[in-house]
Amino acid sequence: MLVSLPIAWRRLGRIASFAAVVAAASTSAAPAATTGYFSAAQSARGETVYTAHCATCHGATLSGQAGPALTGTAFQAYLTGSKTAYGLYDFTAKQMPADKPGSLSQADYLAVTAFILARNGYPSGTAPLSVANAKSESLTAAHVASPASNTDEIVRVPPPATTEFAPLPAGANVNVTDDMMLAGSPDGANWLLQGRTYDNQRYSPLAQIDASNVASLVPVALLQTGMTASFESTPIVVDGVMYFTTPVVNGKMKIIALNAATGERLWETTDNLGLFQICCGPVNRGVAVGYGKVYVVTLDDRLIALDATNGHVLWNKAVADPRVGYSETMAPQIYKNEIVVGSAGGEWAIRGFVAAYDANTGAQKWRWNATDPKSFSGDSWKRGGGMTWTTPAIDPKLGLVIFSTGNPNPDLYGNVRKGDNRYTDSIVALDAGTGTLKWYYQEVKHDVWDYDAVSPVVLFDVTANGKTVPAAGEAGKVGWVFIVDRATGALIRKSDPYVMMSANMFTTPTKAGVVMLPGANGGAEWSPAAYSPQTHLMYILAMNQLMRFTTQAPTEAAGQIRLGSAFSNVEKNGVQNGPFVALNVDTGKIAWQYTAPQPLIGGALATAGNLVFMGEGNGWFEAFDATTGKQLWRFNLGAGVNAPPITYEVGGVQYVAVAAGGNFQLGFPYGDTLAIFKLSK
Repeated sequence: MLVSLPIAWRRLGRIASFAAVVAAASTSAAPAATTGYFSAAQSARGETVYTAHCATCHGATLSGQAGPALTGTAFQAYLTGSKTAYGLYDFTAKQMPADKPGSLSQADYLAVTAFILARNGYPSGTAPLSVANAKSESLTAAHVASPASNTDEIVRVPPPATTEFAPLPAGANVNVTDDMMLAGSPDGANWLLQGRTYDNQRYSPLAQIDASNVASLVPVALLQTGMTASFESTPIVVDGVMYFTTPVVNGKMKIIALNAATGERLWETTDNLGLFQICCGPVNRGVAVGYGKVYVVTLDDRLIALDATNGHVLWNKAVADPRVGYSETMAPQIYKNEIVVGSAGGEWAIRGFVAAYDANTGAQKWRWNATDPKSFSGDSWKRGGGMTWTTPAIDPKLGLVIFSTGNPNPDLYGNVRKGDNRYTDSIVALDAGTGTLKWYYQEVKHDVWDYDAVSPVVLFDVTANGKTVPAAGEAGKVGWVFIVDRATGALIRKSDPYVMMSANMFTTPTKAGVVMLPGANGGAEWSPAAYSPQTHLMYILAMNQLMRFTTQAPTEAAGQIRLGSAFSNVEKNGVQNGPFVALNVDTGKIAWQYTAPQPLIGGALATAGNLVFMGEGNGWFEAFDATTGKQLWRFNLGAGVNAPPITYEVGGVQYVAVAAGGNFQLGFPYGDTLAIFKLSK
């Protein structure tokens, strides 16, 4: 159930999945009523409530979209696991809508509960469902008729479809080699990797657009993809050709190639997804391009290779099982004939991993599992989380894949996973050729606040004890930047806080609830930071969201979201804003800060023109002086600018591009635009 509010917290799967019903309060089953569970009129009213508040995420037919399916055999198992109709009602009334829990009337909550039960085959009667009789209405399989469709069964979907609109620009060569990726386009013309270079700095040496002329930046193309939803993709640009992905809408996702100078569509491939379960929106963060191919991972956990010249699918391989909660939102990394991906799905009782696949065949080469059995009680490591949400960095000299890992599972309830829960909430380095663990640094031990290390790791050199040290830094949701030695993982320094921290921070959540900062979104969420070697500043999109954390023991069920928790915004007198912070990595001190009126999520870009770009949820795309923080330019794109911008050069002209499509987690206005800018003169 979702309502669009500008500062709303919308992390649906974490607090608002109906599939989490069995984690809600349940009571002992009493004999089932024989006269029906609800009235037909109440169910009809519930359909109206559902359409207004739930269909956006769970689908008009309850088949699931951004949120999980609410019909089918698996969901029926969740219902019977909650024992009584009250379990479903109680969870819904306390946790929904996701961005404003408890905001509907009791009658509306009872009605939508009745509607969901009806769609799952439970019979109607003459009396409406009430709080009193819901406690005695046992939900047993014997009372369940076969629903119209079992939407969470495996469904055969049509193969991807490709449309070619125009040939590649004359002379364009999109066959990216290892040497090209290692060099990182030193002239700045291309944006070949997610972070532009393997260090994930998102820094460009281009300086045609600078602090003196950025005010004359104007759009030259506003491409509408037709896929209106949370848009988080970073484009890749190769020799004047741009590649990017859309979010998933109605079970489909597009991979698109454009003329990077004009926005003219060259080809697009529409992928049809099967079953998937997600927590944080129907997002995809982009592609990897190399060896004449475009690589993308999907929410239903497949790795696809397409021909970079025409978009036709070359092969399509399974990565993990989406039925148990695995999904893929990250853009892959590409290195020495390997495609490196990590798993999403940290709100399910599954074990995170990072894996490498052969770039030619899709065969798995190695896989590293993200939980250490020695630091979890019992066998809880098997379901212990530690997902990798964002693209790893690569250190070619040391031969390392370096990335950050997410929260242990269940999120806010640690009694079933006692111990430090290594390697969750960590910066981790693996041998790039074998996947062997080389080192790790754990930012939060035994996390019970969902303080993931989720933003991409950035590689840079720092000064420590008078020496220059190769380092890795990560802006955690916990609110500090952790800077470690790139060779050993030893902590060099922890920055000053870049968000507000309440005095009771790290208080263990309780059933009654604890209010604190940072909230569960951070800190810094998945948003990629940028780093400028000119200024030695790291540019971080962050958020202050005062949240209430509550906890209770979760119920175990295979394939079920498992939180043991809930967290929601404290709106009354609660801080809600977005610091954009420039942090000196040599000192850990904040050099300057701009505070947006809403929490920030998206990403940053730094350039040799002494500029840094970022976007806001209210539609503004902005440029700042990278040294002073003075705002120099802004343009409103009409939807949340919640994706990382890039810059590149075609025909001697510098361009800046960014996606504007809003954000699911924070409720920012949706759109479907890929915007390209250049100087007007």
